[in-house]
Amino acid sequence: MKRFLTISLIVFFVGQNMGFSQSMKPLNLPKYDQIPFHFGMSLGFNTMDFTIRNSSFLYSSQCDSVYSIENVPRPGFNINIVSTWQFKPFFAVRFLPGLNFGQRDLLYWVRRDSTYFQHLMMMESTYLDFPVLLQYKAMRLNNFRPYLIAGGSFKIDLAAQRKIKPEERPKIRLDRYSWYYEVGFGTDFMLQYFKFAMELKYVVGLNNVLVPDDSQYSKSISRMNSKMIMLSFTFEGSDLRSVKMFRLRK
Repeated sequence: MKRFLTISLIVFFVGQNMGFSQSMKPLNLPKYDQIPFHFGMSLGFNTMDFTIRNSSFLYSSQCDSVYSIENVPRPGFNINIVSTWQFKPFFAVRFLPGLNFGQRDLLYWVRRDSTYFQHLMMMESTYLDFPVLLQYKAMRLNNFRPYLIAGGSFKIDLAAQRKIKPEERPKIRLDRYSWYYEVGFGTDFMLQYFKFAMELKYVVGLNNVLVPDDSQYSKSISRMNSKMIMLSFTFEGSDLRSVKMFRLRK
């Protein structure tokens, strides 16, 4: 969460400075907001992480191997298709199907014969991502405009529950399906031929993604939720049919 707030402040201040620096520039895409449908592409980076709750088994006498568990976030990247429907002057619905690639590591401290050592589990994920977001846009300031987003997403982990290689054992499994809520903000920059945006989101999983088994590695965890911080760069234009219809009405 601290990392999310730090990046948020950086993006916000950069966006503000860029917005005010455009105050004397000509207006790009002056009729962009009057066209209801827009499409584009989003590329970006993410940091995947877990929120882990230890179980009472970890502290019981039955647990004679696992001593503690730490999660290590790793960077990844994401690519999404952007579909936007602006149904009110300041409100829009966005659907951004895409792929999220990333990894989170679980670091177990294990004791065996009075000796402590580390066991690393590399938890790779490739998500089919289906987010639906409500976007609230501020009033446009020349070629700059900030906005807020909130909504939910459904993800399918294509790498979850695959066959574990012998050299990776022991290793826990993750559920293939997960639900998330998403909040964030961004800044729009109207360029000459398209709209460019920087966007920062905090994505929090709602369901437990741990698949329990009989090992002490999974019994030591009562609940494990996924979470992500996503920084995206969006390139968005207008649907040609919508542009033609808009011109005919004018």
